[in-house]
Amino acid sequence: MADINDIVLIYMEDKPQAFARIEAIEPDIKRGWYHVQLLFLQIPLTMVTWILRDVYINGDPFTMEGKPIRLEKVAAPKTGKQPEKDPPPESGAANKSKVISLKDLKKK
Repeated sequence: MADINDIVLIYMEDKPQAFARIEAIEPDIKRGWYHVQLLFLQIPLTMVTWILRDVYINGDPFTMEGKPIRLEKVAAPKTGKQPEKDPPPESGAANKSKVISLKDLKKK
């Protein structure tokens, strides 16, 4: 199920049209319906609120102005690389790290 902060691909008439991020999902006064706030990731950024049933948020098709629409949650592609694990901490003075301030580097 798509949730807050998820990226969804919006299909209109079975063609991908836009990406959006779900900003909020709040219940409507009608049972089973929700106000879904979407931030369309385009220029200019656009915020809209659609009133949808939970099954529509999960990807079931619905219509707006007679046009079929559906939301599909987008998953980040796998890179094939495994994340590097941090080496175990060593004891003693050899593990002393120096913190470099980027703010101080800008002043120079």
